[in-house]
Amino acid sequence: MQEVTTDTLQEREYLIYIYTPFCGTCQVAKTMLDKIESVHKQDIFYRMNASLYPDFMRDNKIESVPCLLIKKENKVQEKVYAFHSIPNIYRYLFNYQPELFNEK
Repeated sequence: MQEVTTDTLQEREYLIYIYTPFCGTCQVAKTMLDKIESVHKQDIFYRMNASLYPDFMRDNKIESVPCLLIKKENKVQEKVYAFHSIPNIYRYLFNYQPELFNEK
């Protein structure tokens, strides 16, 4: 998982995992995302420490962490707060990153 940068935030599309370092639920969510990336053998998500981006948190009305912020076509499509399970996260990937599932 790559660390988010100010350049990343200017992109038209991204998946950002937003967390705080001492959040136990965030650690569980990160483990799920790490497993997904290891299966696909690529970075899919950016990670953002919420404490370092207060303006972003306010501007995007992030209510809690962990949060998976999905931006597509230069618009925030969804904010996922309940990760539940890896299959649940895959449901979002099927919708927003279908290219991950194309035959190679």
